[in-house]
Amino acid sequence: MIDVKLLRERPDFVKEKIALKKFDCDIDAILAFDIERRRALAAFEEARSAQNAASKSLSELPKGSSEFKEKVAEMKAVSAKVKELEAVSAECEKKWKSMLLTIPNIPDDSVPVGKSEKDNVTVRVWGDIEGIKNAVPHWDLPFFGELLDFQRGVKVTGAGFPFYAGDMARLVRALVSLFLDEARKNGYRELMCPIMVNAASATATGQLPDKEGQMYRDAQDDYYMIPTAEVPITNFHRDEIFDESQLPVYACGYTPCFRREAGSWGKDVRGLNRLHQFDKVELVKWVHPDSSMDELEKLRGDAERILQKLGLPYRVLSICTGDIGFPHAKQFDLEVWAAGQQKWLEVSSCSCFTDFQARRANIRFRPSDGGKPRNVHTLNGSGLAVPRVLAAILENNVRNDGKVAVPEVLRRWYGEETIG
Repeated sequence: MIDVKLLRERPDFVKEKIALKKFDCDIDAILAFDIERRRALAAFEEARSAQNAASKSLSELPKGSSEFKEKVAEMKAVSAKVKELEAVSAECEKKWKSMLLTIPNIPDDSVPVGKSEKDNVTVRVWGDIEGIKNAVPHWDLPFFGELLDFQRGVKVTGAGFPFYAGDMARLVRALVSLFLDEARKNGYRELMCPIMVNAASATATGQLPDKEGQMYRDAQDDYYMIPTAEVPITNFHRDEIFDESQLPVYACGYTPCFRREAGSWGKDVRGLNRLHQFDKVELVKWVHPDSSMDELEKLRGDAERILQKLGLPYRVLSICTGDIGFPHAKQFDLEVWAAGQQKWLEVSSCSCFTDFQARRANIRFRPSDGGKPRNVHTLNGSGLAVPRVLAAILENNVRNDGKVAVPEVLRRWYGEETIG
């Protein structure tokens, strides 16, 4: 949620910034309703003040007198009017809050201006993609169908819910262990999270009301399967106040993630590229507003170093205004090179949300100088998502004998040098 004071005092600035993003939002209509809402609130407060004054004068009249009876009749009419105005004001407040939730976050000035993913800017490339030999798409590896069973996944659930079997299951577990171990070394406190959240949690992080179509929902209890551990971890500190001396606070968590991938029919559906259930380790930060962009660079570095340890070539994209997410102020995507497919696959988005999520979630800190509590800034990034990292490992490390070399950094958990 953006700062209402900024919205009222600099509406043209807000409209100009939001116009750079891909989301429609009628700022003029929202501001016009704000005036109507404040008028309704003022009318209610004026009527309630008159009610209090009348109640006080009533208490000073002798009971049973004609004046007392007249005042009682008058009070009933005033009370009815106050209830009516209170209901109108409450309804306006509810609508106002709903309207505020439709306003996306303002992109940072450092975000490149563009209209689509074609305008994203490559800021870094790491690794040698030319020296990779024997590469094939991971789904064409002779052992792939035995160790990653999509057919039985379809039978048990549906498309996009595969079984990892035998050595492949162990390799996934090794990746998760590596990701969590690296996060711990970088100061992130591990949380084991619920994988279902309520609507308030999804609203706090910006999934609602923007991404209803992408989430699986239990209608009976109104719970949502998490699309990312960002949602439960960020809400871990909802409605809480840090001391300034506690900042920054880092947390991480491994969870399965669930996405309907609505609208992506026929796009990247082969193999591991696009699943409805996948495993991911998420990195989350609550930081002082003055340091959030520096913390974003550190977060990005934490994710990059994992790819370097795995020996996987990757590139870093600065996401442009037309492609950046609804709650995002600045976003970097990390894309790994999958040599068998000859394409880049996104494995992490590292993002700063400024105070947008914190306003929704009511997460603040007490300044050390004793001032009023302020909103923290929140950040998160994948550290990392398993399926496409696994796809790149399988495609980039095919040996002459047809087996796949397991990156050395994983052998501590996997226990062998090859798979297949």
